[in-house]
Amino acid sequence: MPHPEGYRKALRLIRLAEKFGMPVVTLIDTPGAYCGIGSEERGISQAIGANLLALSQVATPVVCAVIGEGGSGGALAIGVGDEVLMLEHAVYSVITPEGNAMRMRARDLLKLNLIDEIVPEPIGGAHRDREKAAANLSAALLDALDRVRKLPTDACLKKRAAKLRNFGRYAETSY
Repeated sequence: MPHPEGYRKALRLIRLAEKFGMPVVTLIDTPGAYCGIGSEERGISQAIGANLLALSQVATPVVCAVIGEGGSGGALAIGVGDEVLMLEHAVYSVITPEGNAMRMRARDLLKLNLIDEIVPEPIGGAHRDREKAAANLSAALLDALDRVRKLPTDACLKKRAAKLRNFGRYAETSY
């Protein structure tokens, strides 16, 4: 669970990547930001907001991958990208899994256009064959970076902004 300082470090690296024209790749595995009093006193909300703004505006390719648990604004703070990938058995939600019964599995989120691609895991899950899981993730990340790099920067920025605006949009669907 990252503290404000962790998000500020991520923000520094996002800006550094932009300065040198490097792509940003984030790996998301957190139940959310640390929510203690000290974290609040040191500005966790501001740090998360600054990352959301920076990722929505950075003029370099951004690819995000949910590799375990992606919970709350703490995950979203490093999850705004041109493409968002998700391991097949990972979870991604606006609150921790213990607090909801929302559709947070990869296949549900793909249908809702909250992620762009599901990365297959080895039989039994990523923990059963870490090397195969890492190879699958690596190939998916490289493919996503290739696709994103072909797009003009303004198209990427518009796509990212639209994706961020659509988070939380509700529509009744039948599953």
